[in-house]
Amino acid sequence: QVQLVESGGGLVQAGGSLRLSCVVSGTFFRINSMAWHRQAPGKQRELVAYISSGGSTNYADSVKGRFTISRDNAKNTVYLQMNSLKPEATGVYYCAASVRIISVITNDYWGPGTQVTVSS
Repeated sequence: QVQLVESGGGLVQAGGSLRLSCVVSGTFFRINSMAWHRQAPGKQRELVAYISSGGSTNYADSVKGRFTISRDNAKNTVYLQMNSLKPEATGVYYCAASVRIISVITNDYWGPGTQVTVSS
C-alpha cells in the first residue's frame, strides 16, 4: 500500500515563504513523476508544479519564478519551495505521485492535502 503525506503548510503573510514536503511510503518498485496541485476555495483543483523522474520541471504560469519543485529520490520526498507568496496562493495543496507498483502496474496516488493561507 502506498501513502503520501504532506507537511509544511500554515499561515504566512503576503511576501513570505513556505516549504512544503511530501513523503511517499509503502511498498513499490519506483516513483515516476511527482506534482503539486492546489485547490482554492470555490475553485477547481489545478496543477501548480510538476517534476519528472529525470528531474524535468514544469510550472503554472502564475507561480513561475517564485515556486520551485524538487525531489529527493533517496528519501522518496518531493518539495515545493514557495517564495513571494500572494493571497491568491491560498488553498489546500495536494501532493500527487505516479508510482510503479510492480514492473507492469503504475498507479496515481494523492495525499490528503495541507492548508496554505496567505494573509494580505
